[in-house]
Amino acid sequence: MEFDHAGLATDDADALAELYTDLLDAPIVHRETFDGMSVVFLDCGNGYFELLEPLDDDSAIAKYLDRNGPGIHHLALETDNVVAALDRAREHDVELIDDEPRPGAWGHSVAFLHPGSTGGVLIEFVEH
Repeated sequence: MEFDHAGLATDDADALAELYTDLLDAPIVHRETFDGMSVVFLDCGNGYFELLEPLDDDSAIAKYLDRNGPGIHHLALETDNVVAALDRAREHDVELIDDEPRPGAWGHSVAFLHPGSTGGVLIEFVEH
């Protein structure tokens, strides 16, 4: 597995994208509306920042922001096979949020591991 992206929760994805584009020279490479969020991907060279802005108060990101404020939401690792990665997590008694892959942003197949089993970090497996 390799690092794919860091998901960052924010109240204003456009403003944060503008800051990071100017400050870090990280261009916007993808934008979409997905699962109650505005999602913006910035190319950081060897991975991406995925900026997550809620579009409604009931979305998972809105609830996250209410509890934790803006910041790192999750870390994503690229895998060639999400199902095999989930099987390996099960073998290590890691609690899964997703028992099977689901559609993710940018058309990728994704699955999340519960942060209670991974040192407090929400981990996403992503298959391109």
